[in-house]
Amino acid sequence: MKRLKRPLAIALMIVGAVLTGYFLLEGRFDPEKQKAIQVATEKFMQQNQELLESNPQQVGVIVTDSGLQYRILQEGTGAQPTAASTVLVHYRGLLVEGSEFDSSYRRGKPISFPVNGLITGWTEALQLMREGAKWELVVPPHLAYGEQGVPDLIPPNAVLRFEVELLKVN
Repeated sequence: MKRLKRPLAIALMIVGAVLTGYFLLEGRFDPEKQKAIQVATEKFMQQNQELLESNPQQVGVIVTDSGLQYRILQEGTGAQPTAASTVLVHYRGLLVEGSEFDSSYRRGKPISFPVNGLITGWTEALQLMREGAKWELVVPPHLAYGEQGVPDLIPPNAVLRFEVELLKVN
């Protein structure tokens, strides 16, 4: 096995060098652009971590055993959904820096979802809510879209913020 490790490492270094050279010649690899992407990624990850650490210090924020963070903006008094329920909600989804990636409010109409067909953080939160409730959620990556993210919408390992209004439980 030891004989294979060194030649494999050398082969990978050669392939990496060849590809880098190719992309440089073709004008497809821009070291400055790569550095800017790296800096932006590091800043994004730092903002995610800061939110996860600072949000629980805010008045009224509750943290569940899973790491879901929520704050009750308005209590609900109606039915409480189960995992098998379908719910009608209004919501707004934000990335950590505040950019909105989705909103039923923006579309002008609420949307119906099966509770067990959503990201884990939403499934957990909805089962704690009652009809008429409005909550603010901070969902860590492992309860959201994790390492894969959602291409062109949600970056990998993103902490997500939501405002969720539970209108009806079916």
